[in-house]
Amino acid sequence: VQLQASGGGLVQPGGSLRLSCAASGLSSDYYAIGWFRRAPGKEREGVACISSSDGSTYYADSVRGRFAISRGNAKNMVYLQMNSLKPEDMAVYYCAAKPVTFYNRNYRYPDPQEYDDWGQGTLVTVSS
Repeated sequence: VQLQASGGGLVQPGGSLRLSCAASGLSSDYYAIGWFRRAPGKEREGVACISSSDGSTYYADSVRGRFAISRGNAKNMVYLQMNSLKPEDMAVYYCAAKPVTFYNRNYRYPDPQEYDDWGQGTLVTVSS
């Protein structure tokens, strides 16, 4: 599985960005997707995740109400809409994929250790 995260850039506090995650080489019909971030000098942090089938979502407390994760019409696309960005949101953002079975296709996986496949990351800078 290859994951390509894009859409990062420089934005002013209060601004918005939409990150995209394109997955290829999917060998399973069911994949949960998560977005994670790592800020300089900090541990990797879970941001949001979405189940494979029913669109169930999970958000970290720090982004709930400001960020929204969604799947595109194309099966292999997942987005992270980030609004009301704050300086503390500045980080490299990664998307990750976890193949799941039919039976856990509606589960969400906020723990990064659940994921085997990771993209290369896209940098989000929030600064005036």
